[in-house]
Amino acid sequence: MAITMKNYRLTWTDTSGVPRVSVPSYDKASAERRKERLQGDGCTDVQVVETKPGEVLQPQA
Repeated sequence: MAITMKNYRLTWTDTSGVPRVSVPSYDKASAERRKERLQGDGCTDVQVVETKPGEVLQPQA
């Protein structure tokens, strides 16, 4: 049985209004925990995005 790893990254807007993207990839549970921390810090538009291995996201302006 093959195990399929799914990667997730986050995009958000920080408290100064600058769009950001996470550098590391996370598993789903870790990405959700990171999302909660970012929202708790006052960041907005926090999104968990499934990515392919090696895929790089761009900040959403």
